[in-house]
Amino acid sequence: MSKVTNVVIAGLGGQGVVRASDILAGAAFRAGYDVKKSEIHGMSQRGGSVASDVRFGDTVFSPMVPSGEADYLVVFDPVQVEANRPQLRAGGTLIAPDSIDERQLVNRRCLNTGLLGVLSAHLEIGEEIWLETLSASFPEKLLQSNLQAFRLGREAVRKENS
Repeated sequence: MSKVTNVVIAGLGGQGVVRASDILAGAAFRAGYDVKKSEIHGMSQRGGSVASDVRFGDTVFSPMVPSGEADYLVVFDPVQVEANRPQLRAGGTLIAPDSIDERQLVNRRCLNTGLLGVLSAHLEIGEEIWLETLSASFPEKLLQSNLQAFRLGREAVRKENS
């Protein structure tokens, strides 16, 4: 059986959970993986909980990450950490909002992309593929601030590991 990577992205409506999961799915697809994605919107229009599952590998049959089997849990709002922690497998990686210094973001609304940068440093998807996917995901006026946030996230992992 081939290895499937399970990622749950969670936050509140308006924080870019769906966009972040689209970018992750796009990068994994560009890297040649079979990709499945699922979303639970809840009250996303009113700031309610939103979660998106992304699974990728050689062959993926279901878009839903089984409870307790997420390899990575990426959370955009501190309140959502404990609410979503049961999704994370033992030994899995939690990427919380404090994984990067938000004060260094050009735009606070790019936190989702910054945390994707953190996630990207843990995955076997090349940085060039991520950059191509980000370029295809944002209009020109938003691209530079999102690229800055993405690089900030990748750099945070490098500093932590050195």
